[in-house]
Amino acid sequence: MLDQSLQFLSPEESAEVDKALLSSPEKFLARLTISTANLLRAIAADTDTPMEALTAAQITQWFEKDAKLKREQGVNASVLKWQSEDLE
Repeated sequence: MLDQSLQFLSPEESAEVDKALLSSPEKFLARLTISTANLLRAIAADTDTPMEALTAAQITQWFEKDAKLKREQGVNASVLKWQSEDLE
C-alpha cells in the first residue's frame, strides 16, 4: 500500500514552476502535469507495473480501489484525500 503522507507536488517542484517564465495558466498546467506524473509513479509502484506500461484500465481500477477504501474506511484510509463535497 502507498504511503498515506504521499504528496503529489512537493514545495520544491512548485517553486521550480514559480521560477519559470510562464503565464498563470501555463504554471497551472505545469503543476498539474508534474503532480500527475508523480501520481502515475505511485500507481505504478502500487500495482507493480512500470509507469510507461500502465493502461487506462489499470489506472481506472486503481482509482476505483482508492474510492472504495474511502467509502468503506473513511478518507484517511485512501491515498487521495479529497472528498466530493470539497469539489462542489
